[in-house]
Amino acid sequence: MKTPGTSRRKRKAAAEIPAPATGWDRVTQVLTLWAVDPVGLGGLWLRARASPVRDLVLARLGALPMPLHRLHADMTDAVLYGGLDVTQTLAALHPVYSQGLLSHPGTLVLTMAERCPPGMAARLAADLDRSGHPLLALDEAADDTEGLPPALSDRLAFFLDLTDLSVLDAPAFIPDADQTDSARAALPGIRVPAKAIQRLTAAAAAMGIVSFRAVLLGMAMARASAALAGRTAVTDADLATASALILAHRALPQPDADNTSPEPPQPPPDQNPEDGTQQTDIQTLPDDLLVEAARAALPPDVLARLQAGAANRQAKGASGTGSERSGNRRGRPLPSRPGRLGSGERLDLVATLRQAAPWQAIRRAARGPLATGLQIRPADIRVKRFRELSDRVLIFAVDASGSAAFARLAEAKGAIELLLGQAYARRDHVALLAFRGTEAELLLPPTRSLVQAKRRLQGLPGGGGTPLASGLRLGMETAMLSRRRGMTPTLAVLTDGRGNIALSGKADRPEAEADAMAIARAIRAQGLAALVIDTGNRASPSLATLARLLDAPYLALPRADAHRLSAVLTRELGA
Repeated sequence: MKTPGTSRRKRKAAAEIPAPATGWDRVTQVLTLWAVDPVGLGGLWLRARASPVRDLVLARLGALPMPLHRLHADMTDAVLYGGLDVTQTLAALHPVYSQGLLSHPGTLVLTMAERCPPGMAARLAADLDRSGHPLLALDEAADDTEGLPPALSDRLAFFLDLTDLSVLDAPAFIPDADQTDSARAALPGIRVPAKAIQRLTAAAAAMGIVSFRAVLLGMAMARASAALAGRTAVTDADLATASALILAHRALPQPDADNTSPEPPQPPPDQNPEDGTQQTDIQTLPDDLLVEAARAALPPDVLARLQAGAANRQAKGASGTGSERSGNRRGRPLPSRPGRLGSGERLDLVATLRQAAPWQAIRRAARGPLATGLQIRPADIRVKRFRELSDRVLIFAVDASGSAAFARLAEAKGAIELLLGQAYARRDHVALLAFRGTEAELLLPPTRSLVQAKRRLQGLPGGGGTPLASGLRLGMETAMLSRRRGMTPTLAVLTDGRGNIALSGKADRPEAEADAMAIARAIRAQGLAALVIDTGNRASPSLATLARLLDAPYLALPRADAHRLSAVLTRELGA
């Protein structure tokens, strides 16, 4: 039960907690604190497209005590870790090794971090775990389905979103080098009370944060804040700052968390004077104030977008890309592999020389004193490899029969136009086929042209019977043709499930359902991705069965408009 004294202490503690910084003040606060302990805080996740605002923030990174080293997602291990220097080895006739980017101190700047492959993310995460190099991850994601790999976001203390900032509102930023140097020198002596660790851990648990790295980074953040303020121990204000900057963007929805939080235990009246005023401050801070400080740090819509993006990235097919194809001609370079001459594969000359160079002295000695030139063995041959991401095509199969045909076609048309608006950036194609009367018709072949799509979508016909089986067959044929052209097809079926026209063209509902189920099994056998959207006023059991045969998600969306339909396709198929 709350007492008046408890409420007064809570109000007093709340009044002493600084309000979370926002806008450019938050940017300045993050850069200043990061400069105090760049390695211990891991780094910064910076979400912003290339713009003058981002350029201004990058220019202000000069306060960090380390040089900046730019890297991209396709860097090889030889560039990161070093390796055999082929040129120097051949000249010196003995192995000469060069140092990699990670051999030099500095802050790593990862451009286009949202496209960082798992291998690069694992290498950078391992380097962060070794307390090696701070990392600045530049996230240029076009929407919330993309973002930083979890292996990196979990290890970076800070997150900044520059979307709503204007360069005209940026204040002057003049870092105090003496204050920063003094804070760095005092950092090892900052005392962290055990009660502070317990409270920060409880606050993280209350916000649904399962990774203990958030607590460790929060304590490093609190120590840096205390050192910057000239204190010798972590206080309430430092914990609140850590909650706002470290825990806020990691929070997950916790319904009624405020109502279920237990009241913190009250300190005994005979407090030990040797504990000092700092320990007293920590004990009088209610637990829920740390949670409130974190929740107030970012707008709710920003938190919702971050949580939705994390969920979408973890879902199947949410990568937003087509299937991977390995080859030896084009695409993203992969590490070379052993091969042989005359196989038609492209020779990786540098990798071949790197493989052969360490053995030159031994091979010359084995061939005798007259051996000259470079000794290459078949086992040294290395060939190039590439990984190519195919274009995707989203095929709409729309039921254009009956009285609701025009509404369904209008919804499909609007969804296609919305998806086409993103097609250029996402390398997607869309196609539209409608089934009505006795057969299906391909109205829009796979295209990325918004002008062509709008022209072909005008005046779509509607009415008549429901040849569902014919629509599925034409959708499968369109998908297979797209696959033969190197695309990755996905079939989205929009219907109310009342198929009554068989493949033979006659009106026979049992035969029509049997034909539809047979085509569904054929589609699944071809390994085609699909989605079934029930547009009827009531859920159709036959469509649920059809979805199971297709091994596809089943969604009942009566009266779905174009925006809702587009959102569903984006979420379910990674469109």
